[in-house]
Amino acid sequence: MSAVLEAQEPSARYLEAVEPALVRQFELLATAEGGVTRLRELILTLAVQGKLVPQCPGEAPASEILARARAATAEQRRERRKSASSEFEPFEPGEGSPALPLGWEWCRGADLYTVVRGVTYQKADASDSPRNDYLPILRANNIRTTVNFDDLVYVPGGLVREEQVLRPGDFVVCLASGSKNLVGKAAVFTGEQVCSFGAFCGAIRLAVPLPFFSAFLASPLYREAVADASSGIGINNLKSSTLLGLAIALPPESEQARIVARVDELMRLCDALEAKGRLEAEQHGRLLSTLLGTLTDSSTPDELAANWQRVADHFDLLLDRPEAVDALEQTVLQLAVRGLLVPQDPNDESAYDFLQRLQAARRQIGSEHKGRHEELLLPIVSGPYELPSRWLWTTIEDLADVGTGTTPSRENAAFFDGGTIPWVTSGETGQPFIRTTSQHVTEAALASTSLTVYPVGTLIVAMYGQGKTRGQVSQLCLEATTNQACAAIVLKEKSAFHQDFVKLVFEKSYDEIRELSAGGAQPNLNVGKVKASLIPVPPLAEQARIVVKVAELRRLCADLRLRLDRSNITQSSLTDALINQMLSF
Repeated sequence: MSAVLEAQEPSARYLEAVEPALVRQFELLATAEGGVTRLRELILTLAVQGKLVPQCPGEAPASEILARARAATAEQRRERRKSASSEFEPFEPGEGSPALPLGWEWCRGADLYTVVRGVTYQKADASDSPRNDYLPILRANNIRTTVNFDDLVYVPGGLVREEQVLRPGDFVVCLASGSKNLVGKAAVFTGEQVCSFGAFCGAIRLAVPLPFFSAFLASPLYREAVADASSGIGINNLKSSTLLGLAIALPPESEQARIVARVDELMRLCDALEAKGRLEAEQHGRLLSTLLGTLTDSSTPDELAANWQRVADHFDLLLDRPEAVDALEQTVLQLAVRGLLVPQDPNDESAYDFLQRLQAARRQIGSEHKGRHEELLLPIVSGPYELPSRWLWTTIEDLADVGTGTTPSRENAAFFDGGTIPWVTSGETGQPFIRTTSQHVTEAALASTSLTVYPVGTLIVAMYGQGKTRGQVSQLCLEATTNQACAAIVLKEKSAFHQDFVKLVFEKSYDEIRELSAGGAQPNLNVGKVKASLIPVPPLAEQARIVVKVAELRRLCADLRLRLDRSNITQSSLTDALINQMLSF
């Protein structure tokens, strides 16, 4: 809570007086998407360009500290027996290089520091726990905003050269990683314990104290420079020569202190805004959860209508972020499958009578095919929640025929080459409707394998897949076959409203239904588990009303998302314009 209050302290008025272009727009920049991160980057960019604090004409210029640093780095090179060939040509600003403020100087990294490579050791030499005469070794995972000492390894002290022992004020840098975002990441070592660093790291050892250097290494300008320079197949590498060759705008010594003080001040304000945003998000989430919870706790459509009005009265407050709209849409689906979204009509044919009609039609078909006779299965009377009086619980198998498909051998070219029959894979269930498929099979594949052509309207459920793929449901808009990773649900009732209702049940609660039917979550589904899935069944006429109402409310959600997208685009454009304006000063 204190961090939130900090954002409202009077210091903001002081900042506004000194840096109006930045601070006046702090709230706007911070509330844009990714705003606080962009704000931190802007602060650091302004800092290293000399635009964050005013210059003082009477103070000693950077050329004086640069002369001392060059003399000290020359001495460091002599001590390390580095030849003159290690030196770099002085930096010469080219066309397009930004003009420096009064008293600043362009220089190379080699003018300010040396780079020490890390300790090379064999895995057999390393220990996970401290030992006598062993030194702890920092690795890339120890470089965060600060150096941390978690998960250290220890190596014999004899493997560590004297210069590889870290000194207070050294910056530990990640020089090699599979992640391009990690290469170049740096943190200052403050001397908490005697330690060294591994071969995938380096140490930047300043020749003279440079208070602003932490801000430089955290700035986007530095990160972009090292990202462009690091390259490799699998592993990204940053060479010592790249760090030594960096072009650096050096401020006067006294201005560096002012830069550090201002950066710290503004970063604390960013911290406060970030904490305030987290708190607001948590409070918003609790409020939204409470109000949407009153909807799902409603016992009748009339009670739901009253509770809905409370939500509708505060739409602008509640639905001001995409995740809130997603939560609303999921609530709508939950209300739909619980019988709370539309009123019941006592004149509707009951779900039991509806199932009896389906079974009568099944018996008729059975008698026409080799005298098969299928008895009506007793409806399941209990489920995970209570249903309205004219609804009932049953299984998918009572409502549909469930099948699957296969993958014809790709070694037989006749099964795929020139194929015209659509063939669905589980990856294509991510879309609500399947209108085309990326692959097709031939008539030869259909005749030689267990493939089945399923009709338009069939629901396709992904039985295998990573992440959210498993359990996804889509609907065929064309006749198609499937592979073995898909279950095909061919509903006996061909009403479009019935198909849409069953589909939205799967969309809302398929994982819950599957776990209740199959005895817990499993890595994959199978046709038997799909057949056994419990499903709530309303009267057919009520299904039609539910589907229409869900479509209406989903259109509302789509409109809300569109409004949010447009608002975010507008805010992002304004943020970009403000940032560009500040950087152009």
